[in-house]
Amino acid sequence: MRLTIEIEQEEDGRWLSEVPQIPGVMVYGNSQQEAILKVQSLALHVLADKLEHGETLINMDTFFSVVAA
Repeated sequence: MRLTIEIEQEEDGRWLSEVPQIPGVMVYGNSQQEAILKVQSLALHVLADKLEHGETLINMDTFFSVVAA
C-alpha cells in the first residue's frame, strides 16, 4: 500500500497537507515542500506509535520482509 499525500494551498498562503489513509495526519506548512515533509514525518510517527501499541493501519509486509539467518 502506498500512502497518498493530498496538498492544497489555503487562501492565507499556507499549504495544508494530509494523508487520508491515516486519520488525523494533517499539517500546515509555509511552503508546499515544508507541508509535505511535515506530513511525512507525522505519518511515520503515528504509524510507529500504533505499531508499538499493537495496532496496525496498513499492511506492514509492504515495508518489511523477514529473512532467517
